[in-house]
Amino acid sequence: MNGAIGWFARNRVAANLLMVFVLGAGLMTVGRVPQEVFPEFALDLIQVTVRYLGAAPEEVEQGVNVRIEEAVQGIDGIKQLTSTAAEGIGTVMIELEIDADARKVLDDVKTSVDAIETFPQETEKPIIRELTNRRQVVDVAIFGDTDELSLKHLAERVRDEIAALPEITQVEIANARPYEVTIEVSEDSLRRHGITFDFIANAVRRSSIDLPGGSVKTAGGEILLRTMGQAYTGDQFDRLALLTRPDGTHLQLGDVATVVDGFADTDQISRFDGKPAMLVKVYRTGQQRALDVSRAVSRYVETARHRVPEGITLTTWQDQSRVLRDRLDMLLRNGRVGFALVFLSLALFLRLRLAFWVSLGIPVSFLGAIWLMPAMDVSVNLMSLFAFILVLGMVVDDAIVVGENIYTHQQRHDDPLRAAIEGTREVSKPVIFAILTSMAAFAPLAGRARRDRQDHVHGAAHCDLVPGVLVGGIPVHPASAPVASTAPHS
Repeated sequence: MNGAIGWFARNRVAANLLMVFVLGAGLMTVGRVPQEVFPEFALDLIQVTVRYLGAAPEEVEQGVNVRIEEAVQGIDGIKQLTSTAAEGIGTVMIELEIDADARKVLDDVKTSVDAIETFPQETEKPIIRELTNRRQVVDVAIFGDTDELSLKHLAERVRDEIAALPEITQVEIANARPYEVTIEVSEDSLRRHGITFDFIANAVRRSSIDLPGGSVKTAGGEILLRTMGQAYTGDQFDRLALLTRPDGTHLQLGDVATVVDGFADTDQISRFDGKPAMLVKVYRTGQQRALDVSRAVSRYVETARHRVPEGITLTTWQDQSRVLRDRLDMLLRNGRVGFALVFLSLALFLRLRLAFWVSLGIPVSFLGAIWLMPAMDVSVNLMSLFAFILVLGMVVDDAIVVGENIYTHQQRHDDPLRAAIEGTREVSKPVIFAILTSMAAFAPLAGRARRDRQDHVHGAAHCDLVPGVLVGGIPVHPASAPVASTAPHS
C-alpha cells in the first residue's frame, strides 16, 4: 500500500489518466446498470399442485399429497418437502439444496409425478413449475360502478395495451374471477327425457371439441379439413346436440339444462375506493429498469384514462419504484451536500487547491463503484443505495482526515510531494481498518438474506385457477381455454 501511494504521488500523469478512465467508465456505465426495487435472487423452490374438486382435506392428503411425497422424496437435490392439503386442492412445495441444479431437479420431479398412476380418477393433471421471483413494479387499478363482465373486458384491453409498450414485457390481471360456464341439470329434466347425468357430461365432452378431418388433394393444392365444434360461450353450449331422435329432431343441451355464462363461484372480492375494481400488475424482467417501467405505465394511464367509458377510472397504485426513486434522490442530495461540505471545509481552513482535489475523490469513488457493478452482478436497488448512503459518510470523513493530515505535513517541511506521501501513509491504516470493521459488521446480513427468503416465499405462493366448464360439479375444460392467476383480495 505504501509503495502504491508513493508511486502514484510521483507519477501524476498515470494517476490523472486513471482518474479520467474511472470517471469516463463510470459515466458510460451509469445508464446500463439494472434498476430494481429489491435485489434479484433465485428461490430454489418447485411447486406441485393437483386439483381434486369436491374432496375434503383428508381425502386430498391421502389421495394426492402422500403419493406425491412418496414419488419425489428420493430425488437428489431435494432438501425439504412441505405439503398442504385444502378442500379441492393439494400442494407440495419442494425446497432444493443450495448447490442443486434446479432445472435437472424439475425434470426429475415431472418424470416422477407423471408416472404416478394411483391418483383418484377425479383429479386433474398435476401442475409442476419452478417458482420464480416476480418483481412487481406498479399496479393499474381499474374501478367504477359497472358490472363484472364489462370491468374484466376493460382490464383485458388495458393489459394488452400495456404489454404492447416497448418498455414492458410481463403484465397480468389480478383480483379477477376466472370465466366459467356452469351447466345446471335437474332430476326432473333427466327423467322427462330418459337420460342420465353421465350421459350429459359425456355428450358435452364429446361435442365441445375441434377435430381435424384430414386433407383433400386437389388440382389447386391440398385442402385441410377441420370440424369446428369447440364451445366457448353460454349460447354455444345451449346449442350443443345431446342426441338425435328417430324423427330427425335434435335434443339440445339448452332443452334439458340451464346454462349460466359467468364467473367461477369464489369468495374473493376486490374494491378500490369502495367501488368494484380489478388490478393489472406490471412486472420488470431481465435488464429492464424499474423507473423506466413505472414512467411508461404512468404515461399510458394519463392518456388512456380519457378513452375509458364514463364512470370508469384508471389510476396507478402500489408503485414500488417510488421507494427506489426516493432513496436515489436521497443519495444524490446527500452526495451534493457531502461534496460541498468537504470542499468548503478544506477551502476555508486549508487551501483551495487541496479542497478541490480531495473533494474530487468523492465522485471518482462512486463512479468507480458504478463501473464495477455490472461485472459483479449488482443492481441499483434499495439495498445497494443504502450501502452507497452509508459509505458516503465514510468517504466524506476520510477525505477530510486525509486532506487535513497532508496539509499538516506540508506546513512542517514545505514539500508538497513529501507531504502527500507521508500524510497519506500516516492515516492509511486507521482509514482502512475503519472500512473493514464496517464491512465485518454487515457481512452476516449476506448469509441471513438467503435463509429468510424461504419463509417469505412459502407465505406468498399461490395456485393457478384454470377456467372451464362446470357440469354439476364435474369440470369440463375447453381445449383452448385461457389460464388466469388469481388470488383473494379485499
